[in-house]
Amino acid sequence: MADRTPAVEAAIEAELRLLAPEVRASPELLGQLLHPEFTEFGTSGTHWDRASIIKALTESTDREGRPIMTSRMRGVQLAEDIVHLTFDTDSNGRTSHRSSLWRLHEGEWLLWFHQGTPFCADGQEQRSSRRQ
Repeated sequence: MADRTPAVEAAIEAELRLLAPEVRASPELLGQLLHPEFTEFGTSGTHWDRASIIKALTESTDREGRPIMTSRMRGVQLAEDIVHLTFDTDSNGRTSHRSSLWRLHEGEWLLWFHQGTPFCADGQEQRSSRRQ
């Protein structure tokens, strides 16, 4: 069950900032949202650490590009200093299920772990309708 605690709201706000093209194109802004021990398993299957994801995103993001669209954003506070978010993204027709763990670090909510799994929106809808 998702709750809207202040911690969940702060993590959602930070996640949405993280998806903005102007943040993704800036090493400084991006770095402000990533925990020092950040790690990610990307939709490509690539394992990223903090330095490698900052380099990859800032080199490939167009500041003027379309923002990544989100849907089904949900969050739950797992502990005083940990929030888990799940949501879907659509980036120019590429859809992914997303899972993020945000940790409170020195008074700021920072992304500690992220995983993305690609999915086909049409296939998901077909599977859902078969179960009904």
